[in-house]
Amino acid sequence: MSEQLIIQLIVSGLGMGFIFALIAIGLTLIYGVMNVVNFAHGEFLMLGMYASYLAYATWGADPLVTLPFVAAAMFLFGLMVYYLLIRKVLTGSMQSQIFATFGLMVFLQALAQFFMGADYFAVQNSYLSGVITLGGVILPVPQVAALVGSSLATLVLYGLVFRTGVGRQLRAASQDAQAASTLGINASGMYALAWGIGSACVGVAASLLSNFYYVFPRVGAIFVLLAYVAVALGGFGSIHGALVAGLLIGLLQVASGFFISSELKFVPVYMLYLIVVLLRPRGLFGKM
Repeated sequence: MSEQLIIQLIVSGLGMGFIFALIAIGLTLIYGVMNVVNFAHGEFLMLGMYASYLAYATWGADPLVTLPFVAAAMFLFGLMVYYLLIRKVLTGSMQSQIFATFGLMVFLQALAQFFMGADYFAVQNSYLSGVITLGGVILPVPQVAALVGSSLATLVLYGLVFRTGVGRQLRAASQDAQAASTLGINASGMYALAWGIGSACVGVAASLLSNFYYVFPRVGAIFVLLAYVAVALGGFGSIHGALVAGLLIGLLQVASGFFISSELKFVPVYMLYLIVVLLRPRGLFGKM
């Protein structure tokens, strides 16, 4: 195998891996702060992709231009979902929380199909279309942009969570909401912020994905299933684990698609997941 081909596979794998990681980090941030699994997380991604596509189809605005607006809109959407739905079921049983987010998933899918139909849509000829040739290595621009954009977004999120006062409050609320409240931290506000940031993460991922992936009402299920795997593989509530697991999944599925077949590219991913959870039920970075 040539060196150029190896580099192409690695870049493509890292591009998809950072996308998976960004989606998984948004999911694990919500779980880590609130112990709530958002089963509608994939539908948030779907909404972000539709927003990017519709902005392009209606006004000709490229997904790269609308990325910050989509991320901001998804942040506000996450806040709305928290205050209108999640906050009302937090004091209930775990079953009520599961049914609330699962019902939201079904509702958003049905809403998208009602307004957009079951057709597949794609952004054509965006700013990021084409390829880059470096030393004989041919790299698709959308995957390179996905690698750069999602890695930068991940770095910004890391800085926010681990290097700022707001991040310390988020982590305090996740460890003990009652103790955090006695110290003057608004635990409910931190929960809302976690939903907003988690939703903004999928907004960024959606804008990057819409440059090279089609959108339809069930597109979120494709990526969120792998995000669930990344969260469980890395360890529930671990941002570091979600990042590492997302990159592993991206590299493994690209390599499997090339060396085995595109139809079986996810089989080694789920095999790796099964092996890890059998040996470490709490994931790679979870506490035993």
